[in-house]
Amino acid sequence: VQLQASGGGLVQPGGSLRLSCAASGSISTITDMDWYRQRPGKQRDLVARISRGGTTTYADSLKGRFTISRDNAENTVYLQMNDLKPEDTAVYYCRVSTFSGIVYWGKGTQVTVSS
Repeated sequence: VQLQASGGGLVQPGGSLRLSCAASGSISTITDMDWYRQRPGKQRDLVARISRGGTTTYADSLKGRFTISRDNAENTVYLQMNDLKPEDTAVYYCRVSTFSGIVYWGKGTQVTVSS
């Protein structure tokens, strides 16, 4: 499975961004699709997860601002981020899990929230 993330960039506080991550390859094996982020000097943390059936899970601190969605026909996972704050500045990574238990990571996309 190959993952291509896009949509990062520079945004002002209070702004919005939508990240996309398109999967290719053995896509029929994909189960969960996740977004993680790694803030400067911090470990990589789960932001949100969406299951094959559409069940979503969010980091508690991000509920209400971030929304994960998935288009199974396009094999793409999205992360809509609203009311962005400087502390959301991070490299955002998509990750997918497969039925075999193997996980795949995409290359990160930088999100910078600054005025």
